[in-house]
Amino acid sequence: MAQPNTSLLPKVLGRALGSDVLVSVKGGQRFRGKLRSYDIHMNLVLDEGVSLDGGKVSKRYGLLFIRGDGVVFVVLA
Repeated sequence: MAQPNTSLLPKVLGRALGSDVLVSVKGGQRFRGKLRSYDIHMNLVLDEGVSLDGGKVSKRYGLLFIRGDGVVFVVLA
């Protein structure tokens, strides 16, 4: 399996710190929240994290940890 390009993470995710992001994980589940932290494995911590179902909030988590090996994409929300 290809290794992640860790030099891009600080450039891209660093700019998104404190901003609302939408995260899709394997299996199709999506989460939204403010990006609080990340690491080189693309583990993410979201403040005010919520799970989305069809674009609507289905569950509120507050502080949410998303394991990086399941992340499909991250976009600014």
